[in-house]
Amino acid sequence: MFLADYTLNNPDTLTKYKTAAQISHKVLEAVSGWCVEGAKVLSLCQRGDKLLEEEIAKVYKGKKISKGISHPTTVSPSSYITPYTPLSTDTEEAATALKANEPVKVQLGAQIDGLGTIVCDTILVESDQTKNAEISGRVADLMLATYYANELLLRLMIPPGLLASGTEEEKKKAAAEKRPTQTKITQMLETVVRSYDCSLVEGTTSWLFERNEIEGKKKIVLNPPDKEGRADGVSEMGDVWGVEMGVSLGAGKVKTIDQRPTLHRRTVITYQLKRPSSRQTLSEIVKKFGNFPFSLRQLDDERAAKVGVVECVRSNVLRQYEVVTDKDSAPVARLLTTIAITKNGLIRLTASPPLDVSRYKTDKKITDEQILKILEQPTARSTGAKGKNKKKKKKPAKKAADDDEESSSEEE
Repeated sequence: MFLADYTLNNPDTLTKYKTAAQISHKVLEAVSGWCVEGAKVLSLCQRGDKLLEEEIAKVYKGKKISKGISHPTTVSPSSYITPYTPLSTDTEEAATALKANEPVKVQLGAQIDGLGTIVCDTILVESDQTKNAEISGRVADLMLATYYANELLLRLMIPPGLLASGTEEEKKKAAAEKRPTQTKITQMLETVVRSYDCSLVEGTTSWLFERNEIEGKKKIVLNPPDKEGRADGVSEMGDVWGVEMGVSLGAGKVKTIDQRPTLHRRTVITYQLKRPSSRQTLSEIVKKFGNFPFSLRQLDDERAAKVGVVECVRSNVLRQYEVVTDKDSAPVARLLTTIAITKNGLIRLTASPPLDVSRYKTDKKITDEQILKILEQPTARSTGAKGKNKKKKKKPAKKAADDDEESSSEEE
């Protein structure tokens, strides 16, 4: 029996990931542009999913492979941490609109042949008065802290010695270096965000991505709320990860609020559902979404879906994502980057656009020399490709994003 190779050793695998990533990027750019003062969150999510479906339909036509949305379009207001996607049948939430100058998290994704990419970016809702203007104050601190913490975390995902140069002995020595523990990673990231008087959001989790699975066998948990929340995932060459960064202007503590969870995904548990409505709902979910997350608004009958998922969640056939916000209702920023780790380094399959740090004005900065040194390091081996005329980034990490746009064109 022939078994398909879905590892990065197969060039077709990386091509499918990149195709899904191109769609994710295109839709992220569109939805971000629609995020203006007064825009309804529900409408943004609906329009984003429609565009995702249209773009997915254009690729791999006539091929007998699955393709679809790997994460529905979600638009999370200022203090919301988890992806937020209201329903049209919940009148009050359906009226939720964006406010000027609030940080909003846009998350979405596409998958080809079960190979999913997800991206999340935090944007500021700009009014006519603030468009293209300099940004200062606490929101500038939040955006810079999130940007540099994310850049540091991505560099810490690279296996030791992968990009080492020099003699074989020097390369072996670099590869043998001890990796930082997840506790140490959290400490280093806290140093970054505290430089801007911000906090890491507790329980921020990065997952190994596998075919048809966005929460794989390995994970990295930043600032775990308790000992049970710790993890020991280690990134390796050949891995694909969804790397998440969450930063708060408050203490970083979270709380679950009393709002209907609308985001769900299948679990591996099987159970003989008793209610016909539950079985019908589950059947539609399996057919449309497989094991990827979905919003109840994506089902044919939203009201019936709200009833049908109750037994599915109770019997653990479906997992529901609770609506979580900052405990102090402080503004929160999140980024999610899908990366592939190849022999040439880290490829950002999906990523938020590089932050124009020159727009953000603050008197705060990173002073830790070890962290500044890491932020100066490349994330991929230079192959003499594109990107020789990149703009310099503002200190304290002038090269923090320059090198990585090159890596998006690397193949292995």
